[in-house]
Amino acid sequence: MAEQASGTVEETGATGLPVHGTGHALEHNSGKPMSWVAVAVITVGFVVGGVALVPHPTWWAFWLGVGIAVAGCLMTAFAKTFSDDWY
Repeated sequence: MAEQASGTVEETGATGLPVHGTGHALEHNSGKPMSWVAVAVITVGFVVGGVALVPHPTWWAFWLGVGIAVAGCLMTAFAKTFSDDWY
């Protein structure tokens, strides 16, 4: 019978010892605060628009939610969220 490994599989180096600390080359990027604010505004817009449709459609509130979400999208454009914060 073939030998079966018992335990975990670890990457080994040239010496046969486990290699530690071979993480990602890039550090974590949490983004700019303006990007977080813009995403929060978009979320509020979706929530307002969604609540406006329950239990019966209140169209002025729905379009208010759409306007809030569009304003948040414009904020992401001006903050350059997808060109500066995206890695």
